[in-house]
Amino acid sequence: MQAFLKGASISAKPPMPKDRGVAATAGSSGENKKAKPVPWVEKYRPKCVDEVAFQEEVVAVLKKSLEGADLPNLLFYGPPGTGKTSTILAAARELFGPELFRLRVLELNASDERGIQVVREKVKNFAQLTVSGSRSDGKPCPPFKIVILDEADSMTSAAQAALRRTMEKESKTTRFCLICNYISRIIEPLTSRCSKFRFKPLSDKIQQQRLLDIAGKEHVKISNEGIAYLVKVSEGDLRKAITFLQSATRLTGGKEVTEKVITDIAGVIPAETIDGLLAACQSGSFDKLEAAVKNLIDEGHAATQLVNQLHDVIVENDNLSDKQKSIITEKLAVSRHFDTLQQNILTIPGRDI
Repeated sequence: MQAFLKGASISAKPPMPKDRGVAATAGSSGENKKAKPVPWVEKYRPKCVDEVAFQEEVVAVLKKSLEGADLPNLLFYGPPGTGKTSTILAAARELFGPELFRLRVLELNASDERGIQVVREKVKNFAQLTVSGSRSDGKPCPPFKIVILDEADSMTSAAQAALRRTMEKESKTTRFCLICNYISRIIEPLTSRCSKFRFKPLSDKIQQQRLLDIAGKEHVKISNEGIAYLVKVSEGDLRKAITFLQSATRLTGGKEVTEKVITDIAGVIPAETIDGLLAACQSGSFDKLEAAVKNLIDEGHAATQLVNQLHDVIVENDNLSDKQKSIITEKLAVSRHFDTLQQNILTIPGRDI
């Protein structure tokens, strides 16, 4: 017993100065840990409805609903990157506060989970839960939950039909917000049960202001011309533009972000390559055209990107007549159709390629 006690007393001796120094260093390093980097898309996502840009009608209606702590079933549709998901998330945060937000909101990406089983299990089970709790700040909290179905136009018709019944049965305790790019892919019984809001494409000026604001806060070196080119290659998608800006900043390592860097990041085909391809087409030489196409393949450029850029160049070309433009764009449309068809065949579930 004495030996055991002696052993215990020995082991309880204070650590050597060297060990103490190591422990102190470990403690200080733990305290000085840097915050985890966050994608700028999430970092600068609107935190409240007032911060949503260029969607005045939607914001006005939502603010009225928030004042009464009530909300109808919603259907947001419009081009990608215009703030559809950010708007409903901001509205939900204002309704429930930070404490109840996670308990009252279910967000699903319907393009990943789009089958009828998801509606029957996840959505239905969440909708049937009773609501409880109150906000700590004393503000009124609505007696319902919110189910957000992003990319709802990817849901199967059977899943949409099942969702219709769930929306009817759980209307007292649950509100639904469907988000999609194409409202024509949502069945009519669902659209008739929702208040529809169209999100307009963001103007170039609004996007440039937002990107300049982010660039200033993140100390990014980029010219106004670079911002304008970034908006152009993003095709009206602000989310894509912010992602490109962050990627270009990481790539340059603090140096100025140039148009060439943005071109590489965005996967855009350089203008010289497009001009070379058009020159080869106009030359009438098969060898030159074959060499130009081989160069495109070797560079790994996407066929869809090529067709889109060729279309823009052809339409803006003053050396071609309207008849020539219509013939060329018709051929481009056919090639784009076959490219899309091939992609759909390759992505059929269960198909062994």
